[in-house]
Amino acid sequence: MKNINLRLICLAFSLSLSVLATAQQTLSLGQNNYQSRKGVVYNKEVAFNFKPHTNGLAAGLQFGNIRAYNRTSYWGLEIGEIKHVRETRQNKSNQIAALEGAFRGFVYGKQNNFYALRATFGEKRYLSEKARRKGLALGLDYSAGASLGILKPYYLLLRFVPEDFNRNFRSERYSIENESRFLDINSIYGADGFSKGLGQSSFMPGGHAKVALHFDWGAFDEFIKAFEVGIMADFYFKKVPIMIETEAAPNVQNQPLFLNLFLNVQLGKRS
Repeated sequence: MKNINLRLICLAFSLSLSVLATAQQTLSLGQNNYQSRKGVVYNKEVAFNFKPHTNGLAAGLQFGNIRAYNRTSYWGLEIGEIKHVRETRQNKSNQIAALEGAFRGFVYGKQNNFYALRATFGEKRYLSEKARRKGLALGLDYSAGASLGILKPYYLLLRFVPEDFNRNFRSERYSIENESRFLDINSIYGADGFSKGLGQSSFMPGGHAKVALHFDWGAFDEFIKAFEVGIMADFYFKKVPIMIETEAAPNVQNQPLFLNLFLNVQLGKRS
């Protein structure tokens, strides 16, 4: 009887070791597959970016390839406006508005609207293994690319000149010839509409780069819910003429480099 019990104990012990070894091997294989699989559960992602920054606003689309559980490479396109730090929007006084009618607010001393079309290539990396599970995952996002700057002339509605008897104002862009009237606050009614000057736009090549902290709720959920905070730089090969540089405003200078802090909100889907 003792021999039978000993045999049963040895058999049970052997079976236990066998099951334990199999389980460990399966777990190990599963972990290796998990860590080496590209994309883990998903392979692609598409996200909409909404990016307010220090001196402007941008929006665009981002297309990502999920390389591993902690690394995603992407490319994207976005367009946004960059404003000069000295831009201040103002309106005519209430008394003048009541007498002359309501007009759009305007930026005194501005000669061009400036927009940036950016082609971006970058990567985001999650900094901890919490990215594997649901919850807030922390990562680092960095990118760079080429930019196309778009200068659109800024038009103001100015009080008529003596030889113009058909209307009380007319739309004009800045020039050396009309500088005195363009900068005369008493001659300005307001800004013209957005479409005015689109056909006279000019272009400036440049580049951009950014680095940001990336916060993602459920880094591998189907739906993307993330935001970023960081710093971005736009640079061009010459000064961007947004404002009028004149002796009347000695501290106003245009620059070829724009540094901005930004907040980026991302919504999208993985597949």
